[in-house]
Amino acid sequence: MPGMNTPARLLLPLLTCAALAGCGAEVASAAATAGSLAATSAQQAQAQQAQVLNKLNSALDAGAARAASAAD
Repeated sequence: MPGMNTPARLLLPLLTCAALAGCGAEVASAAATAGSLAATSAQQAQAQQAQVLNKLNSALDAGAARAASAAD
């Protein structure tokens, strides 16, 4: 950077580092948000799985009860 005085030479790298640090923070924030959404999605999927299993078990129990009743 010929012709630039010393403070100006220091300012450009500092501004560059600050800009890159800001980008890193944005990326980290986006990753944290994506991770949070994935965790929420996994919790919802587990709740749906439990609900489906409960309904399936109820249906199987009802079928077994009908079969036992028909055998009598």
